Amino acid sequence: MKYFLIAGEASGDLHGSNLIKHLKLADNNAEIVCWGGDRMEAAGALLLKHYRSLAFMGFWEVLINIRSVFRNLNNCKAQIEEFSPDVVIMIDYPGFNLRIAKFLKNRLARSYYYISPKVWAWKRSRIKSLRKFVDRMYVIFPFEVDFFRGYDYPVYYFGNPLVESVSGELNNAAGRKEFIDDNRLEDKPIIALLPGSRLQEIKKILPQMADLERYYVDYQFVIAAINSIPLNVYEEIVQNTGARIVVDQTFSLLKNCDAALVTSGTASLETALAGVPQIVCYSTSWLTYKIASIILSIRFISLVNLIMDKQVVRELIQNELTVKNIRDEIEIILPGGWKRGIMMQNYKQLIEILKGEGASEKVAKDIYNSILLTGNVN
Repeated sequence: MKYFLIAGEASGDLHGSNLIKHLKLADNNAEIVCWGGDRMEAAGALLLKHYRSLAFMGFWEVLINIRSVFRNLNNCKAQIEEFSPDVVIMIDYPGFNLRIAKFLKNRLARSYYYISPKVWAWKRSRIKSLRKFVDRMYVIFPFEVDFFRGYDYPVYYFGNPLVESVSGELNNAAGRKEFIDDNRLEDKPIIALLPGSRLQEIKKILPQMADLERYYVDYQFVIAAINSIPLNVYEEIVQNTGARIVVDQTFSLLKNCDAALVTSGTASLETALAGVPQIVCYSTSWLTYKIASIILSIRFISLVNLIMDKQVVRELIQNELTVKNIRDEIEIILPGGWKRGIMMQNYKQLIEILKGEGASEKVAKDIYNSILLTGNVN
């Protein structure tokens, strides 16, 4: 069968890559093309468009790039028509993917959604579009099943794929000596900085993170950079600090650090699953923040706190993201801090809630079998 996958950011690339591996195992004749990233390409898909040119985040940021957004939409539609897939699998990234789902209505390709848009947080009006245009929806948080049931919309939950993928990544990650030697780091305890995967996030948030370095001379601050962002972007931001940069070694960094400062998003959940005490840091443009503060219908922004339905990790958002506030919080989560043990116990409960063993494999098999049952394979 023929599969067309669409992911618009780093987290979608990770989930998409694991799904591709299992689709190829479930379907020996699988032909897979994608909009995504390096991981999806490495898993065996033909990469048609990299997410680095798609990752616009926030109301203002999307508005000023609106021509690029519509140009990308038209290109994606044309490629779908040319490839003529049996199914288009959309991974999160709702602003773009819901338009693709609408385009697919009444066409031969089925419209499957893997990793639901976070409509429980905002834009619940999108549920109507999901029901109308998406043939099959997969979710990765247990609370989403009950949420969608309240709207009479059946969805499928097979566990959270991050639990298994993070465990695998940590098993393959470098040990401390190898990590330090390979990156020419100092033999000091490490505080990790995970500033996100989008350019505007990095420029906005990394300066506050890196500024903390001058207060902790007994630690080394190491930035988890990604190769889809030019290295000079990171270098210019931290040039007056002692912070170091490693590229595409996030899990080796998490495996060998004492604590982390993390931009809100999938990275905060990955950090928790890796067992690293953290502070969630987030800042965006003034306009985006004002609009979001009006329309968001959630108590927290980090996935860890949302899943646990309580504040497990501290969230420093917008004006609260200051060096003083970061210092106050990091003191109590570093080794010896009173909050560290409490956070680690909450992480154990989090893993139990998510139960992610074999999630990607189960979803891939369900996709393949459901298409076979409906017939009309291209």
